[in-house]
Amino acid sequence: MSVNELFTKYTRVWIPDPDEVWTGAEIIKDYKEGDPILHLKLEDESTLEYRIGPKDNSLPFLRNPDILVGENDLTALSYLHEPAVLHNLKVRFLEANHIYTYCGIVLVAINPYDQLQIYGEEVINAYSGQNMGDMDPHIFAVAEEAYKQMARDERNQSIIVSGESGAGKTVSAKYAMRFFATVGGSANDTNVEEKVLASSPIMEAIGNAKTTRNDNSSRFGKYIQIGFDKRYHIIGANMRTYLLEKSRVVFQAEDERNYHIFYQLCASASLPEFKELALTSAEDFSFTSQGENIFIEGVNDAEDFEKSREAFSLLGVKDSNQNSIFKIIASILHLGNVAICSERDGESCRISKDDPHLTHFCRLLGVEQEQMEHWLCHRKLVTTSETYVKNMSFKQAANARDALAKHIYAHMFDWIVEYVNKSLHTSSKQHSFIGVLDIYGFETFEINSFEQFCINYANEKLQQQFNQHVFKLEQEEYMKEQIPWTLIDFYDNQPCIDLIEAKLGILDLLDEECKVPKGTDQNWCQKLFDRLSSSAHFQKPRMSNTSFIIIHFADKVEYQCDGFLEKNRDTVYEEQINILKASKFQLVADLFQDTNKDTSTTTFTSGKAAKINVRSAKPAPKVPNKDHRKTVGHQFRSSLQLLMETLNATTPHYVRCIKPNDEKEAFSFDPSRAVQQLRACGVLETIRISAAGYPSRWTYPDFFNRYRVLMKKSDMTGGDKKLVCRNLLETLIKDPDKFQFGKTKIFFRAGQVAYLEKLRADKFRSACIKIQKTVRGWLQRVRYRKIRKSAITLQRFGRGYMARRLAEVLRLTRATLICQKQYRMVRDRREYLKVRQAVVTIQAYARGMFTRAIFQEFLLHHKAMIIQKHVRGWLTRRQFMRARNAAITIQCAYRRLRAKRELKQLKIEARSAEHLKKLNTGMENKIVQLQRKMDDQTKDLKSQNEQLSLAKSSLDTEVNKLQKELEVMRSRQGDGSQLTSLQDELEKLRAELREAHAQRKKMEEEHGSEKMGLEKRVEELEKENSMLKSEKEEMNRKILRHSKSTEDQESSASQSVGRVQAELDEERQRYQNLLREFARLEQRYDNLQEAKFQPGHRRNNSNQSSLESDSNYPSISTSEVGDTEDAIQLVEEMGTEKAAMDIGVFMKLQKRVRELELERKRLQVNLEKMEDQATSKATEPKTTSEQDSSDLAYNSLKRQELESENKKLKNDLNELRKAIADHASQNSSSNELQDGYNLLLSQLKASNEELEVRKEEVLILRTQIVSSAQQKENTNHIDTDNNPEWLNSKKPIDKEEALQAYHGLCESKKLLEAQLQSQARKHQDELAAYHTQIELLKDDIEKKQEMLNHTMSLSPEAQVEYSVQQEITRLTNDNLDLKELVEKLEKNERKLKKQLKIYMKKVQELEASVTAASSQATKARPELTRQVTVQRREKDFEGILEYHKDDEALLVKCLITDMKPQAVSATVPCLPAYILFMCIRHADYINDDQKVHSLLTSTINAIKKVLKKNHNDFEMTSFWLANTSRLLHCLKQYSGDEAFMTQNTAKQNEHCLKNFDLAEYRQVLSDLSIQIYQQLIKVAEQILQPMIVSAMLESESIPSLSGVKPSGYRHRSSSVDTDKDGPVSYTLEALIRQLGQFYGVMGEHGLDPEIAGQVIRQLFYNINAVTLNNLLLRKDVCSWSTGMQLRYNISQMEEWLRGKNLQHIGAGANLEPIIQAAQLLQVKKKTSQDAEAICALCTVLTMQQIVKILNLYTPLNEFEERVTVSFIRNIQNRLQERNEVPTLLVDTKHTFPVLFPYTPSALSLETLHIPANLNLDFITRV
Repeated sequence: MSVNELFTKYTRVWIPDPDEVWTGAEIIKDYKEGDPILHLKLEDESTLEYRIGPKDNSLPFLRNPDILVGENDLTALSYLHEPAVLHNLKVRFLEANHIYTYCGIVLVAINPYDQLQIYGEEVINAYSGQNMGDMDPHIFAVAEEAYKQMARDERNQSIIVSGESGAGKTVSAKYAMRFFATVGGSANDTNVEEKVLASSPIMEAIGNAKTTRNDNSSRFGKYIQIGFDKRYHIIGANMRTYLLEKSRVVFQAEDERNYHIFYQLCASASLPEFKELALTSAEDFSFTSQGENIFIEGVNDAEDFEKSREAFSLLGVKDSNQNSIFKIIASILHLGNVAICSERDGESCRISKDDPHLTHFCRLLGVEQEQMEHWLCHRKLVTTSETYVKNMSFKQAANARDALAKHIYAHMFDWIVEYVNKSLHTSSKQHSFIGVLDIYGFETFEINSFEQFCINYANEKLQQQFNQHVFKLEQEEYMKEQIPWTLIDFYDNQPCIDLIEAKLGILDLLDEECKVPKGTDQNWCQKLFDRLSSSAHFQKPRMSNTSFIIIHFADKVEYQCDGFLEKNRDTVYEEQINILKASKFQLVADLFQDTNKDTSTTTFTSGKAAKINVRSAKPAPKVPNKDHRKTVGHQFRSSLQLLMETLNATTPHYVRCIKPNDEKEAFSFDPSRAVQQLRACGVLETIRISAAGYPSRWTYPDFFNRYRVLMKKSDMTGGDKKLVCRNLLETLIKDPDKFQFGKTKIFFRAGQVAYLEKLRADKFRSACIKIQKTVRGWLQRVRYRKIRKSAITLQRFGRGYMARRLAEVLRLTRATLICQKQYRMVRDRREYLKVRQAVVTIQAYARGMFTRAIFQEFLLHHKAMIIQKHVRGWLTRRQFMRARNAAITIQCAYRRLRAKRELKQLKIEARSAEHLKKLNTGMENKIVQLQRKMDDQTKDLKSQNEQLSLAKSSLDTEVNKLQKELEVMRSRQGDGSQLTSLQDELEKLRAELREAHAQRKKMEEEHGSEKMGLEKRVEELEKENSMLKSEKEEMNRKILRHSKSTEDQESSASQSVGRVQAELDEERQRYQNLLREFARLEQRYDNLQEAKFQPGHRRNNSNQSSLESDSNYPSISTSEVGDTEDAIQLVEEMGTEKAAMDIGVFMKLQKRVRELELERKRLQVNLEKMEDQATSKATEPKTTSEQDSSDLAYNSLKRQELESENKKLKNDLNELRKAIADHASQNSSSNELQDGYNLLLSQLKASNEELEVRKEEVLILRTQIVSSAQQKENTNHIDTDNNPEWLNSKKPIDKEEALQAYHGLCESKKLLEAQLQSQARKHQDELAAYHTQIELLKDDIEKKQEMLNHTMSLSPEAQVEYSVQQEITRLTNDNLDLKELVEKLEKNERKLKKQLKIYMKKVQELEASVTAASSQATKARPELTRQVTVQRREKDFEGILEYHKDDEALLVKCLITDMKPQAVSATVPCLPAYILFMCIRHADYINDDQKVHSLLTSTINAIKKVLKKNHNDFEMTSFWLANTSRLLHCLKQYSGDEAFMTQNTAKQNEHCLKNFDLAEYRQVLSDLSIQIYQQLIKVAEQILQPMIVSAMLESESIPSLSGVKPSGYRHRSSSVDTDKDGPVSYTLEALIRQLGQFYGVMGEHGLDPEIAGQVIRQLFYNINAVTLNNLLLRKDVCSWSTGMQLRYNISQMEEWLRGKNLQHIGAGANLEPIIQAAQLLQVKKKTSQDAEAICALCTVLTMQQIVKILNLYTPLNEFEERVTVSFIRNIQNRLQERNEVPTLLVDTKHTFPVLFPYTPSALSLETLHIPANLNLDFITRV
């Protein structure tokens, strides 16, 4: 493309800016090649004329399209240059708060100066196992890439973290090591990974300090090697340190601090264990207060010190060693406060002997204070002949003191590093390692000294290695894709490295000058000027002779020569060291035993099994001359060389840390500082190398999907996408050098992708214009039609309104006339009515007045007549009363006189003896007569009216006789004293008789009314019954009429239905025949069983109900049958057809027999009561005898009724026999009917015999009643004989007759009451029967009506199918009931075999003992032997399996260790669990607690071993989870605990454990089940883990929906396994298929549905967590199309749940977060209303998740709009009100608490079958 095509109007460019480094502008006028001015418009809308020319500026850099802004990988940018890189980093850092960005193989990390929630364990889990380019840039992605390449390529790896101070190097290295510790945790319990992490706080405490640029700056470099075994678990680690900044111990610049450990120790000085250190605040010590600020904002030194102590303890540092370390640190602080006083001569100095700090220093280090005081102010000079002690000046002494402090700290630092390495060392064989290099970045300050020189020298070496590696990768990529390789020129900094380390280079000259006795920094600097001036990378400053300039790869750096020689020599006086060697503390003495030891390296090296041999720097042999010791520069060069060898032998991974600003403000970006660091760390060099070749690379499918809009339809006809892409590019880009075709990718030069994007955007723009044109035209046409329609509507409504208004006027006019007419009429009519009313009123009042006057006159005459009538009557009555009273008075006087005379005469006669004899003679006759009358009355009690008439007549005759005798006695005797008493008694009897008559009448009336009511109710029920029958008949007639009409209308259909019905009848007849045959065979089987075993109780067959409801034959009413076993057995043995002939009559007979039995029992009870009453008759009152006589009469009547009922039953029985005989003779041809007749006849005979027995019992009862009556009569005779007064008198005989008559009336009353009660009960029974019959009729009618309607609504074929289906259902129920009956019979058979088996066991034991005695010499143990008997098909199995104790290991091996789920797949689920439980039952049966304990322990241990062996096998884990839970349920079900026995059968309750309580083992099994469940979840998640992201986010469930964006280097890096065809891609169908497989396997193994549902719920949670975490960490999937795909995928998952009927387990609710995330990707994101809708929609997502998705949202086309920063801030402000935990990622390790519900088994243990393939022949079924 030419310049004219690129720099056109509206093209955006980058121009330099003094403040922002680069600023954006837009071309407002097309540029032509050669124009001196480029017309631009800046972002603030101002214009600028940008001069172009050789002397001015070159053409500005082009800006990338907006769709590429914010890319994860800088190499994905179309235009690769500095402003594009800077802008992309700025947008990601400020707008999206993304601190990580890829730049090819480099991870650029910008320090946010804020705590971010992106380093949790869930983030580590999300990045673990993922390809590097698939996720958002992260330090964990680099660590995962290194770990994966180590495992795949078996090559050691290195992660190089670099950057300037404050950029975050230490934190990045720490997080990388945390990732390795989490992912590659140690396989054993050594906790190596924890020790590796524990080394970080220790090294930070002793090696990090606060600087002006960083609060936690590492002041040394370190390289940590983390060792792995063959399984890639961490086994150890090793640390190497480089160039500790010792000068910081004694000097700190302003606003800086010393190492953290000093301040931490001072902050904890108040602790009791640190009292001896004599420490105070850090402000009191010289070495910690020079920076004038001892605190760091947000840091608690005391808490950090506790963490450091915990880390020391974790690494195994003893408390004594820790105290020694703290003493050394405290001694350094005290040494800094030692006051050195200068003498007057200025050449010497001294230290006060009372100096407390010196005292503390010597005490803490255990050295002599006097010697230390002396040698701090003096030094020894040694010559060839003599030794001198020389005084030191104040300055020399202070320098010596500071040098000693630095030396002590450096040795302590090295000792701690060495101890850390020892604690991290392992004896295991190291297979590979990953090294993490945390080293200082390029530094340049105003004053640069020896430390900056060494740091920049190391960065030069690292940059060279980095450039070579990048160049190598580019070359490999081109060669792999078979692209023509052209040499790319890249910056080589070898000349600069040679300037420093070559022979006679800077370091050699420095060492040489250090050897010169009088060497100075100025002399050394002059030598540099003399010998190195010719180098292009060395310059001399213009204004200074004590400094020099080196041109590094990043920038020019001016170094000050002052202090170079002293720092390089690192001088310390030997006398002071000798004093420390003599310390009484062993640790202090050990620190200084070898002062020549290399302090920058450690003794620990990598293992022998490493891929390379890492050599440590060899220390020089110890010589007494200190001049031969290695200088610091020489040591650093050697260690750096060793480091480079290590890095070159590994695969490096680069992390470049960037410091965004110098003020440490959170998310503040300074472009000038960022550009400076980008240039220094080599990021721009990477960009330059990539831009020199083909930086943009597309796979053929991605290019085709992205740019197929530029193709024509004819170009897409071919199936080869490579050919189509080739033709398209050759058409669009004319220059063939701008692109290359590789094997799998297309390579583009810089800017070509932007050109293609421009063409694509133009294509879309033209299409959008066309769509807009069409849509706008359509909208205008719609608008015109709408306006026209509105105008017509308005006209129509207007005209209508005018017409309605005219009609309204006419209507009002007419209404007015009518109103006037009506008003006038009403007015005149009211006047007429008023006049007429007045006239009528006057007439009425006049006529009333005249009528009232006439009525008043008649009333007066009537009152006078009434008064006259009453007065005359009163006078006449008074006269009559006077005459009658006079007559009565005369009569009374006369009658009294006569009575007195007769009384006197009777008294005289009564005193004579002859009269008394006559009376006695008459009395005997009267007693005999009364006895005869009593017998007659007893016989005449059958009828109520006869008894009453006889009682009345006898009573009247007796009264007349008594009156006559009374008159005779009055005439004979004058003394009537006895007569008076008899008269009184007679009057009492009469009163009682009248009262009895009244009560009888009252009771007759009550019972009569009740009888009338019952009769009325019966009549009503009969009417209702007849009405229902009539309705039923009417319904039947309607049905017949309807069927006839249907037959007339559809004659052909009815014929086919008839034929089918006939066939159905034939089939039904065949079924009935089969049923009869089955009944006959069943009867034969029962007969055989009865012949073989003793008969037992038989249960009613459950098919009776079905016969009553479904059969077409007459049913047997349960109210008639009752609970008698004979009737039920008759139905079972005869079948439905035979038993239904006349069985109703027979059942009535049986019912009557039962009633007679009940009546007999009741009479027997009454008889016993009567006998008891008879024995106590002498002492009881008269009322008791009256009650007994009434009961006796009642019993006699009941006896007579029973006899009459027996006669009736005999007659019915004879009629039944005749009817059956006639029926049998008519059907004599059928053998089956003959058999039925014989059975019924036998049953009738049995009933007849039972009736005879009942008859005999009734006769016995009758005799007992008669004897009781006789005994009662004898008792009465005895009572009368014992009364002497009544024997000599005739009058009491009449009284006794009256009493007997009264008693008879009472008995008749009781009889009437009993009859009425029986009649009432009878009526109630009949009423209930009528109600039951009515309900049955109603139900029958409803059922028939429903069946008829349903049948008529079906087609003829459906009618046949429906009837057949009904019949099949009934047959199935019958068969099930018959099977149940067979099972019951088999149980009875097994019970009878128990005794036989017991005898067989005894015989077997006897034979076993005999066999053991005979073969004792040859056999080690007795074997279980069996008697050779004939094997029976049916065995009585009690659910117990017997095994020998020595066979326990074999049992566990067969059932657990060698068990395969396929071996028992066709048997009962959880068969091993049942077998193990039955073996446990045997141990419980024999009461062997050791056997139970051994078996359960072996079982649990074997299950654990099997699961450990198959820890990745889902099927095996599911199988043993099902069996373990089933064994747990069996232990509960058969434990004997009532809480677990509620659903057990009786047989299962018999199988409960008898001797042992296994509650503790149940708890152990419960814990084991939980462990297996967790392992099952883990295995399932491991299987699903690689499928989830590909299926849910990457696969195109909706084809051609997702778009493609340009990808960077990471999508083509070595993270993808190139040995295969590519990474495995899973579809949603594969994921759902896998879930279905899991659910099916759990179902096949018999796992409880509740547990399987919990597994699915947990897996759905994991799917949601992994999907959401990847969505939150991947920018490429946060688009609208992904949201659509995701919603579709989720709907498919929910559909799968509904298909498996699992929607109730709550698994769908676990998908709610990802559902809301998908909706969030699809909703509008512009206005405040959209923000409010998003807040209301995303209730499950946290604020961090919502903001993260909005930041990651990426438009796939230019026509989509990005989410603005203001909109995201609006969302954040709205969500601030939520009180939620700030979390970004979902915890993928979260597990829901599992619940194992108790589910008892319905399986009977005795029915369990053990297959032969289990090889369990050594166990015996008991």
